[in-house]
Formats: sequence, C-alpha cells, structure tokens
Amino acid sequence: MQLGQVYFRVILFCVVLLGLAHPLWAEPGLVVPVQIPYEAPPKGQDLSAESVPQNTKPLTAQEVQRAEALLPLLEGAQEFWAMGEFVHLGEPSVPVLVKGLTMPGPRIRYNTIETISMLKAASAVPFLIAAAKEPNEIPRVREHALRVAVRLDGAKAVDAIEVMAKDQNSSIRKAAAFEARYVREKIVIPILIGMIADAERFVALSAVQSLWILTRHETEFHDWEASTKQDRQEWTVEWSEWWNGQKDNFELSDPKRPARAR
Repeated sequence: MQLGQVYFRVILFCVVLLGLAHPLWAEPGLVVPVQIPYEAPPKGQDLSAESVPQNTKPLTAQEVQRAEALLPLLEGAQEFWAMGEFVHLGEPSVPVLVKGLTMPGPRIRYNTIETISMLKAASAVPFLIAAAKEPNEIPRVREHALRVAVRLDGAKAVDAIEVMAKDQNSSIRKAAAFEARYVREKIVIPILIGMIADAERFVALSAVQSLWILTRHETEFHDWEASTKQDRQEWTVEWSEWWNGQKDNFELSDPKRPARAR
C-alpha cells in the first residue's frame, strides 16, 4: 500500500471521529460521506383547527353588504373562496346566506346548503326544510337539503321526510327513507312502515333497513331482494300490527349499539 493512501485513510478517520460538517478532500472519483450534526426542530404549540375563528357578533352594515356580494360567487371559479368567506362571517351571516337557496342556478343552491353544513348553522334548518319539500327543485339539491337538516336538527326534519316519502320521484322517496334512520323520533316509524309497500323495491329496502336500525325489531325472514309489491304489502301489515302493539311503550334503542347483521 502506498504511503499517500495510508495518510489519506488516517486523515479520513479523524474527520469522521471529529464530526466535521464538510469533507476536507477526497481522491478523484471517491465520494466521502460525512454526517452533518442534526438538531431537532422546536415543538410547535397546539393550534386550533380553524386558523381564523368564526365571527359570532352581528354583522355590520358593511359586512352584510359584503355577504350579499358573495352570493353570486357561490358558483364559479371562486366558489370555494366564497364559501370560506361565509364561514369566516359565521352564523350571523345566515339571513343573507339562505337567500342563495332561491337563486337561479342549482350549483349556487347546492353550495349554499354545503356552506350551511360547514357553519353547522341550526338556525338555517327551517330554510333547508323548505328547500327539501320544494317539488320544483332538482332532486340533488332536495336530497342534500334534507341530509344537512337531519344532521343539524333531526326533530325538525320529520315534516320534510313525511312530504318526501310521498313524492312522485323515487329517488326523493329513497332519500326520505334513508335519512329517517338518523332521526331519533318515534313519529318517523309509521312513515317508514308505510313505505315498505313502495312500488320501487330499492325504496322499500331503504325503508325496512331504517326500521331495523331504529327499532331492532326481529321480523320474520323475507326475501326482500326478490319481493314483489304484493309481498311488501303483506309485510307492511306485519309491521303495522307489531307497531300498534308497541308504540305506546316503545323507546328508541341506543344509537351507539351495533345493528343486527342482516
């Protein structure tokens, strides 16, 4: 081994031991890895999920004007920004925001409902109920209005569920049957029982699944997937007889308890 190579290896060994940040030199074509001292970054403080908290004070005249100007922007390239601005203005902006539920353009109306959901604005539930019941509204908007209303205040959504359960559009009826399972009110049970005989099998299936979730009633086995309307009419009688005997003393089960597998 040549003397120069010996000297090089000795020096390299010293560099590694001393933990120098940079290599002194290296032979041509040889990469010398040297560990750079590492210092962990300081721990950050816990921050709120919202970097800008929602406003809780009544809107000023200027803020009301600003909210009015945001409404048309709920549709288009700036719609997410506009929704965020309403969230920043907080629930006091609801009297202005709900005007979006009657504006032209279904996307504005849909995004208005989504913004209400983001605000968790229970004060807007009556306006959502009206939108859900509106027969001339498109199904997608009506279904979303019902879904958000149920999540914000299920008890107030019963009226919309009852109206939508009789709608001519089967997708609207299915939405009513599905959302009813999240309403902890006994009054929805007879509504759902009446939907078991629906002409559309998928509506009836949603209704009976909601009944199982709400009541935990162990019914006789029926082949719902292959059922006819006549079959479901007969099974409606079974549910009605059971409910008539139970409704006075019936209590809704604990929603945290897992549903029975079917």
